[in-house]
Amino acid sequence: MIKQCLWVRDVDADSLREATHEEIVSAARSCLARRVGRGAVLQSPGATRDFILVELSERSHETFCVLHLDNRHRVIAWQELFRGTIDGASVYPREVVKEALGHNAAACILVHNHPSGVAEPSQADELITRRLREALALVDIRTLDHLIVAGTTVLSFAERGLL
Repeated sequence: MIKQCLWVRDVDADSLREATHEEIVSAARSCLARRVGRGAVLQSPGATRDFILVELSERSHETFCVLHLDNRHRVIAWQELFRGTIDGASVYPREVVKEALGHNAAACILVHNHPSGVAEPSQADELITRRLREALALVDIRTLDHLIVAGTTVLSFAERGLL
């Protein structure tokens, strides 16, 4: 069996050593942040999914985030808005709208994770998506999608016809 690993330069010993899990994840986040950073155009759902997976897949608590976009779907900001427990997070539409307006967003993608590893949306997920979409629409901000990250799976409300 061939073992594959990444190597990093050990500054103290001036030699190479195996990269730690944390160093690999940090490097992946850095690469994906450049692909989905401020001003980047979201040309493929795959790039967005990769970025979101690296950001949320290993969290042990629910986190609700928003990807703020301009009218050409270029990234303005990635923002973590609410942190919850292992099985839920309180999401306040007023705060989501306030932050979207503060970023001068024309559109947004809602994102949260399910630490349980089950990507199926709950009734609460569907309800808050509907409420957020309606609240954002009142100020002319389009909700393009709501993504749920569960392990290595990303579920799209838009693809499921739930948006």
